Amino acid sequence: MKIIPKSLSKLIESFEKLPGIGPKTAGRLAFYLLHVPQNELNMFSDNIKNLKIATKFCSLCGNIGETDPCSVCEDVSRDHSFVCVVEQPLDVVSIEKTGAYKGVYHVLYGAINPLQNIGPDEIRIAELMKRIFGGTIHEILLATNPTMEGEATAMYIKREIQNAIRQLADKSQNSIRITRLAHGLPVGGDIEYADEVTLSRAFEGRREY
Repeated sequence: MKIIPKSLSKLIESFEKLPGIGPKTAGRLAFYLLHVPQNELNMFSDNIKNLKIATKFCSLCGNIGETDPCSVCEDVSRDHSFVCVVEQPLDVVSIEKTGAYKGVYHVLYGAINPLQNIGPDEIRIAELMKRIFGGTIHEILLATNPTMEGEATAMYIKREIQNAIRQLADKSQNSIRITRLAHGLPVGGDIEYADEVTLSRAFEGRREY
């Protein structure tokens, strides 16, 4: 005998397919929605239904927006010669919240991970290389995550850019600067709780004070 109605059971199964959502959390979400007023539930349903209809992938940077090109790539006040390379669109959101970056972006949609059969061809590295050598880019900021996969991706991109520059007849492309997002101690953190890798990066990224 089934205790849970089929409609509720299917909703729980749908929630379980989402990343980071286990059976218990999926159940709590489904039962919460069961008690939400119908008009709010309809709005929630419409938002999901319109998610892909109302969004576009930017043909220049790969970010998600309402237009193609996206609002960042269309902004003439941004520095289009300065490209920040990130793994996912959510990384763009995080960086934009700081208000400290005024360049443009390139979203890879992943990182090189041989264990999951994700190589350079599975992420948007080829598109990045076309942008670099098809325009007037002066700096590439590699802002991939400080994980093994993120580091491997950053190193691969750096090597590909340097190899391509060596093969070019036009040596003016040598002006491309390759930088890496700094890693180190978080603001408000204690040195005694930092691991060896974080401390090493903090020493490498030290600056004048």
